Amino acid sequence: MNSQEIEITIRPDGRVEYTIKGVKGAACQDISALLEQLGKVEHDERTGEFYEDDSHVDVTVAGA
Repeated sequence: MNSQEIEITIRPDGRVEYTIKGVKGAACQDISALLEQLGKVEHDERTGEFYEDDSHVDVTVAGA
């Protein structure tokens, strides 16, 4: 199984940037939707990985 990670950067001005790695297609969108609940989206950019086949990816988000 490939590694999956979310890289989050908090800028000095309070802006938050994130990059989702190792997750493709609809699963990536689900994670993005969760993170975007934290604030206003100013820019959205999809990587080539987003468009790869996502038929073998399972994503589970558990609450604290």
